Amino acid sequence: MGKFSLTALPYEADALEPVISRNTIGFHHGKHLAAYVNNLNALLPDSGLEEASLEEIVCKASGGILNNAGQILNHELYFSQFAPQPTKAEPTGALAEGVKRDFGSFEAFKEEFQKKGASLFGSGWVWLSADKDGKLVITQEANAANPIQKGLTPLLTFDVWEHAYYLDYQNRRPDHLAALWQIIDWNIIEERLKKD
Repeated sequence: MGKFSLTALPYEADALEPVISRNTIGFHHGKHLAAYVNNLNALLPDSGLEEASLEEIVCKASGGILNNAGQILNHELYFSQFAPQPTKAEPTGALAEGVKRDFGSFEAFKEEFQKKGASLFGSGWVWLSADKDGKLVITQEANAANPIQKGLTPLLTFDVWEHAYYLDYQNRRPDHLAALWQIIDWNIIEERLKKD
């Protein structure tokens, strides 16, 4: 056991089917994320970052420590934003107002978000974040990068590493991205904005 542990899923492994299968959850959470946790715990001793929070490590570290810490933070935000049966199909309140203000409409936001996710070359993440003034922005982050490294508050993310979708969608990344909207828990995303 090390400083960090594998975060438990807030739902059963088959709860997100058919959007994300039990098989994908098993590999993605149970093997990929677990490996990042084990790797980070092995790398932390004598790094000078033993007492740092995960967010601090992501903002200060480099090399293998950064890669593993970034993937843990990214995946924790990713897995916790889903719900088997979301209570609403789109955001409300301040988040809905921000989406309309900064993207024109929810549909326009979804289209741009999916386009950025589909067009990111190689492995990485597409993010909706808020800047220090509350403006909403979409960014593409390669590999294990996270918007907090740019001073942004991450709100919503789609994982476009192949291990996130290949068992279910093969090379059809756009189909995977389009399906994910069905399981977004907008209450979680709205709470992240409130904490900003």
